[in-house]
Parts: sequence; C-alpha cells; structure tokens
Amino acid sequence: MLLIGVDVGGTFTDIVLTDSDGGHTHIHKVMSVPRDPSVAIMKGVTEICERAGVAAKDIDHIYHGTTVATNAVLEYKGATVGMITTAGFRDVVHIGRHQRPQHYSIQQDIPWQTRPLARRRHRLTVSERVISPKGEVLTPLDKREVRKAAIRLRDAGVEAVAVCFLFSYLNPGHERVARSIVQEVLPDAFVTCSHEVSPQFREFERFTTALLNAFIGPLVSQYLNNLERALRSAGFRAELHIMRSNGGVASVRTLLELPVFTLLSGPAAGVLGGAWIADLVKRKKIITLDIGGTSADIGVISDGRFAEATARDTEIAGYPVLVPMIDLHTIGAGGGSIAHIDEANTFQVGPQSAGADPGPAAYGRGGAAPTVTDANIVLGRLDTTSFLGGAMPLDEKAAHAAVAGLGERLGLSLMEAAEGIVTLVNSNMANAIRARTIQKGIDPREYSLVAFGGAGPLHGAEVAKLLRIPEVVVPPYPGINSAIGLLTTDLKYDSVRTAFLTSAEMDVDRLNAMLEEMEAQLKAQFHADGVAESETTYERHVDARYLGQGYELRVPLAPGRIHEQDIAAVVQAFNKTHQAEYSHAFADAVVEFVNLKVTGIGSVPKIAAPTAASGQSLDAAVIRQDVTTFRVDGELRPFETTFYRRDRLPVGMSLAGPAIILQTDSTTVVPPDCTAEMDKTGSLMIRIDDASP
Repeated sequence: MLLIGVDVGGTFTDIVLTDSDGGHTHIHKVMSVPRDPSVAIMKGVTEICERAGVAAKDIDHIYHGTTVATNAVLEYKGATVGMITTAGFRDVVHIGRHQRPQHYSIQQDIPWQTRPLARRRHRLTVSERVISPKGEVLTPLDKREVRKAAIRLRDAGVEAVAVCFLFSYLNPGHERVARSIVQEVLPDAFVTCSHEVSPQFREFERFTTALLNAFIGPLVSQYLNNLERALRSAGFRAELHIMRSNGGVASVRTLLELPVFTLLSGPAAGVLGGAWIADLVKRKKIITLDIGGTSADIGVISDGRFAEATARDTEIAGYPVLVPMIDLHTIGAGGGSIAHIDEANTFQVGPQSAGADPGPAAYGRGGAAPTVTDANIVLGRLDTTSFLGGAMPLDEKAAHAAVAGLGERLGLSLMEAAEGIVTLVNSNMANAIRARTIQKGIDPREYSLVAFGGAGPLHGAEVAKLLRIPEVVVPPYPGINSAIGLLTTDLKYDSVRTAFLTSAEMDVDRLNAMLEEMEAQLKAQFHADGVAESETTYERHVDARYLGQGYELRVPLAPGRIHEQDIAAVVQAFNKTHQAEYSHAFADAVVEFVNLKVTGIGSVPKIAAPTAASGQSLDAAVIRQDVTTFRVDGELRPFETTFYRRDRLPVGMSLAGPAIILQTDSTTVVPPDCTAEMDKTGSLMIRIDDASP
C-alpha cells in the first residue's frame, strides 16, 4: 500500500511517501505557509507524487500531523467563546485552584486570567444541579434559562459555546439537553459539552478543556474541511487521518467534534518516529530531541514505552488540558531562534523565531536578525550549497553580517559570537532535558539520545556531551522523522470515566459494567471507521491513589471480567508503582480507583523497516575537506574537517570527528572526540568518546 505522511512545522512542511510492502521511500520538504498550512501541504504532496511517478488516486492512506490547534492556543487566536454553566460556578475557570504556576514569583502570567478562553461577560449560568456520587438530579435543568442564555450569546456574536455543568461526568443528561437548545438558537456555532471532551472529575480542568475545544473548534474544523476538499480536488481518494496527542491517528470525522485531541499532534509524531528507530537499533531507553526551525520537543521512552502526561502537569500554553497526551516538553529553541540582547542587557537565544517568513538571514528572504542557522553557517557546520539537497542555496554573506552585528554589540569576534549562539541554544536544550529526566529521578547517562528534525543532528552530539549521554542515534531521514512517525502508529481512541471505587468496598459489578460500556463505545467508533474487529485490540488502566491523596498513578487492568480476587493484584501493582515513583508505599492502606481508561487500537498499514546500502568504501563518501570551528578544552579552535555524503557511507565502518555528514533533509555534526558509524538499519550511531561537559 502507498502511504503519505505530512508533518507541518513552523518553518518547513515535511512529506514522506512510501510503500508499506517495502518499496522505495521518497522524502520532500517545502516551506511552510503559516497563514494557511494547507497550501504547503498540497504543494508538497503533489510534488512528491510527481517525483515518485505515482498518481494521486493510487495513494491508499494519508496521515497528517498538524499544529493548527497548537498555534491557535499559543498565539491566542481562536474563536469568540461563550460558556453556559451551573449557577454559582461562573468563575471556576478564572479562579482555578488557587495555585500559582510559579510559587515564588511576584510577577507572573496566569494565562486563564490574562487570556481567558471565554470572557466573563460571555460566561452565563443556569439553574441545574447534579450531585455525587451517583449523579442524582438535585435541581432540574431550567430550559428557559438555557434558551435565554443562548440568545444572549448569539446577540453577543459568539462563534462557539461550551456547555459545562457540575458533575456532568456522572450524569450528562442536562448537558445534552442544553446543547440541543443552544444548537437551535445558534445553528452555525460550534457547540461542545464537557462530558464529551473529558468525562472526568476536577471541574476546573474539565471546564477549561471544554473551553479549549470550543476556542479552537471553528478554526480546526475549517482547516480540516478545506484540506479534505483540496485533496479530493487534486485527485486523492485516500481517507485523511490526523495524529492525536495520545500517539494514535483518528479520522477527520471524529476530530471535527473534538479538535482538542490534536493539541500535540505534530510533536507526538516525532516521539513515535524516535521510538520506531530506537526499536530498530534495539535501544530500550531513549530521549527524543526533535529540533525544528522554531522549537525543540523532548520526550522520554523507557523500556520501549513512552510516558503519558498526568493530570497534574498536562498543559498547553499554561492552560490545563485533561485529555490523554504523550508526555512532551517544548521550548523555543530551533534553527530559526533569534539571538538577541534582552532588556536586562543579557545575551539570549530564543524563544522568538524568524520562522518560515522571513526566516534566518541566510535564507535571503529579508531576515536580518542573527539566528542559530546563521551561527552554524559561520562556524562552517552547514554547507550553503547543499541545503535541502541544493534546492535552497543559503546566503553565507548575509549570515556573517547578521552574526557580526550581534558580535559588535557584545564585544565579541565573529566566531565567538557564533559559538556563543550555539552554546546558549545547546545549554537551553540540555536544561530542558534535565527537567524531564534528572528532576524526575531519571539518569540520562543510561539513555541514548535520538536526535532528529532539521536541526537535531546539528546539535545532538554537543547536547549529549553536556548531559554525559554516551550515544546519539540519528535516524535515516532525520529531517522528516515526524512525518515518518505518522506512518508507524495505529488508529487509537480513548475512553475515560470517573469511578470513585475503593478497594475496601469494591462494587465489582459496577466496575465491569463501566469497562464493558467503554469498550462498546470504542468498538462502535472502529466500526464507523471501517476497521474489522479482528484488527482491534484493547488496553485497560485505572488511575488509582491512596484514599485521601490528591493525585493518581496509572496501573494496568487485566482484560476480561474483573473478579473480587483480581482487586488485590491491582492494589499490589499500585503499591509497586507508588514505591517506584515516590520511594515508599503503604501496603495496608485503602486504594481508590478514581478513573477507568480503555484504549482501543485499530491496526493500519505502516512504513517498512529501512536498510542501509552496503559495500562502498569510506573514501567514496568524501565530498571535500573544509574548516569548521569547535570549542575544545575551553579554547575556540579551527579544525580541518571532512564532509561526507550520508548515502555513500559504508555500514559498520567508524569515522572520527570532526566530520560533517550531508543529506537532503538534514546535516549531522560529529564533533571532535566523537566517532560515528552507519548501522545496518540506516541509522547513524554517534559515540561520545568524552561524555563529560
């Protein structure tokens, strides 16, 4: 089957076309168009099909990682949102939990207050009340008040409405009735209910997640509908699937109603691509470092499994998000990150980025600010004639001029300024990795660093040195690894329900009824997607805690019917997990089953494992000798450096740094005191001979 993966980044849109039966893989990169990402997508998929000699109608599957939802939240450019909620709870989404994002700062930004997803005048209340623990109706829903509220929101010009009632996760009846009334009054508005988005307790997080869904809903819906129409007009018949934040793909039909599930769509694909490569080279512990033009995304995979973010630390742009998401950390550090002197007269790199337009000074598109890309050119680490395989020559003089201007303001030479830019951005990335590893009790020295994205292989080895990571893995196509990651996963849907059951008084019948209902919901979803039951599997988990604790830990549940005697095994698994996480456990304490989660996985065709060509000599891969600059033992020194073509490197032969390895989609830097070797899978394995900082 012919598969296409498309990942849209801040600077480039990456496309991969491959045959799942093991045929040739084609790659392509085009400049992103931030005002309308579909323009770059259509240009890219059309061109890659032409280059591969494939007709659009012959493509079987198209998978897409999008940043439309993410950017809308980051830039605060969503819809005008109205909210209808339970009387007395109008300001839940403003008050939050009285927790300050930065405990000791007297000047800090609290996004849900400074940039509200629904302004207070658009947050209206109605009479209704459902109570715990079983969802009994205490106060019936006043339908007249709902209609009046909907009319007020219509007259105020809102484009989306979130219906958020207290305890709707126990009994969603009131939300469903209110939604139908709102849809009558505002037939063109995007309407969402909190129980559909996140049927879990914690009203602040559930309400905020529903508001986020409404905030991005019209924009994402319009984007996906336009993209589908454009693909059909171009002759593509394949169904479009979108990467979700949980690491699986889903149909467009599903995500038109729940776009909040795409908030980490692009970065999630990168982690999957890194995990796929790690499995091929038989590495169980890896840290993924995806450096693009605008940002760097960091993920951690232990024993072959990536972590899922927990309720206490899942957020986008500071807003809490209560949906399943891969545990990722993003910072503003990429090839387009701008080096500048801030208001405190401090030398900084990022988070501002030159993006795709105008881009770094070297792009020749009008940019004048010095960027990380410009600094790498000055240091001799980027070949200006072979960028994107020669399709996009870089302006070396413009890069030198931009970096020299910064150097003059800092009192540094050209080389010192360039090396300072690279050192700062490497340090920023190393610090971000420390936050996801060392600060969580993980020793990065036991892991391999998988470096990808257009700039990942440029910086991976030096970042690894700072962290004393002994090995860097560079995938065969690092610059489009996120697009490849789209072709390594399956359809994946989650169903979550709050249970509040205790090990001391477990209602096994209710537990099983909830699990069966959730699994039936997922089966219906797969049936709607045309996935055969034989191609589906299900995983079950419970978010548990000791009775009285504030947050939960996730432990697996066995398939099939749960019996009384099985509860003790789940409690034991929870105690073991708690011991591993916090270094202590309470074996005799009552354990509360808070949330039940069922994940359905539907198998889809995937990319075949790559292999590297073998039998060529190392000399055949040499392009030329040139001078590059590195800091060694505290001294900035020029080095005679060999430039190689990656596609000609022989399998199994080591090459010593310094070396620069060129390919169409990225450039790999092998610093002094490092060696690189081509693995039989096509991955470059860089060994850090001196892993000390």
